[in-house]
Amino acid sequence: MAKLTKIILVDDHPIIREGMRTIIEREPDLIICAEAEDAHDALSAVDATKPHLAIVDLSLKSTSGFNLIQDLKSFHPDLIVLVLSMYDEMTYAERVIRAGALGYITKQNATDNIVEAIRCVLQGQIYVSEAVSSQLFQQMVDGKLPASDNPTSALSDRELQVYQLLGEGKSPRQIAEILTLSVKTVESHIERIKAKLNVGSGRELTRQAMEWVIRSEH
Repeated sequence: MAKLTKIILVDDHPIIREGMRTIIEREPDLIICAEAEDAHDALSAVDATKPHLAIVDLSLKSTSGFNLIQDLKSFHPDLIVLVLSMYDEMTYAERVIRAGALGYITKQNATDNIVEAIRCVLQGQIYVSEAVSSQLFQQMVDGKLPASDNPTSALSDRELQVYQLLGEGKSPRQIAEILTLSVKTVESHIERIKAKLNVGSGRELTRQAMEWVIRSEH
């Protein structure tokens, strides 16, 4: 009998988890051993069930998927992480791989490709789209990312998190709670984002961030 590969699903949308469970468990050697909707529950479930793979969304209930990836790799360095997200792959894939994930797949492509992505990362290989693979190869050759028309490419990982949460309608205080930062630190990040994106006011930045989130989801 083939050894079962245990997988934890971390996503704050029950319908997404149900859909992924249905697809994944069609495979005789793959089993969902736990589900979680935020970082705290995910870390507890990993401790309890010892999965081989974590499939993690970047936007979680009251927490940051980025922070969770870093915590998982810190506390469970052998755990393989695959990111499943609605957000634009060209913006996030390189960042999450740098954070410790082995792959990135969009929810739009997950129905057809999630099993392929799982098989790939379980073999220790990086899973991204062909376009992102070319970008990562170019980075390796040049030592830097190629020029991008996406203004968010100028933002640091933390600034991008703040920008995303602004776009989701979160206030600086809510962002501080989600990212476990002080409100003052979040406000400092917002000022740097405004400078990098050449935005004059907080209201305009929030509007721009909301438009960016909507575009990223489609």
